This record gives sequence, structure tokens and C-alpha cells, in this order.
Amino acid sequence: MNKFFSKKTILYFGIILFIFLADRISKLYILSILEETGNVQVNINSHINLILVWNSGIGFGLLSFDQSDIYNLITILIIFINLLIIYFIIKANDNSVYFFSIILGGSLGNLFDRIYYSAVPDFIDISYKGYHWFVFNVADIFISLGIFCLIFAELLNYKKNNEI
Repeated sequence: MNKFFSKKTILYFGIILFIFLADRISKLYILSILEETGNVQVNINSHINLILVWNSGIGFGLLSFDQSDIYNLITILIIFINLLIIYFIIKANDNSVYFFSIILGGSLGNLFDRIYYSAVPDFIDISYKGYHWFVFNVADIFISLGIFCLIFAELLNYKKNNEI
């Protein structure tokens, strides 16, 4: 079996596909609520709510712009970053390949929405005592988790390599 169709490659693709599908299913569910009721306002508990916010920026609504040229430039930049992540997945020979796969799965979910809807549906609202975090989605969770794991793994690796 060649390297492209190895068991590990299939595993990485499976991780990416699972995250992409989990994100798509969650967003389709939220959009179905919107279609049925005209708005999305679901209170899960006193700290977690589901509301629909269309994000034309990057993660957590940062750098949102109404101008289509800037939106298109950001979308091209995200495509380039995804290609870079694919390169890292191909070149990595340690556990970081799993973290890059997690990031890519989430990023592809949001990229799909940017292209299909011209915005990303964000819907998870977390608050505490009236303070709200950015509204986000399942893809953002996986992107953040993958980045956190990469940073943590790098710190552990740095510490291991610099111990006397």
C-alpha cells in the first residue's frame, strides 16, 4: 500500500471528515430552527444559549467587514492557510499531525460556509453574570482545540529538549 492510502492517512482523513460533518450537521440543525421559527433563541441553561449570528470575519467574529473585496481577500488567505496545514499534515512525523487534522476539519467547515453562504453561522453563546464570550460554532471549537494542543505539545517538547 503506498503512502497516500496508508492506514494513518485514512485515519487523518477520517478525523477531518468527522469534524467537518459534525460542524455541518450542527449548523444545518440551527438553520432548520431558523427556518421553522424565524429566529434562533434557545436557552439551554443560564450560561449557554443558542443564537444565530452570521459572521463575515474570521474566528469568533474578528475582522468582520461588509466590503466584499476584503471578505474575498480573507477567504483567499484562509484557503492558503488550509493548503499550508495540508502541507504540515503531509510533512509531520509526530503527534502534531492529529492536531493539524483537527484544525483542518474545523477550518474546512467554516470555509465551506464562507463560500456557500458568504458568511459563517455562529450560534453558541456562553455567558456568565451578564458577560458574554464571542458567539462561535463547532468548527471554532475544534480549531481552538487543535491550536491549543499544538502549543501545549510544543511547550512540552521545548521543556524536554532543554532539560539539563
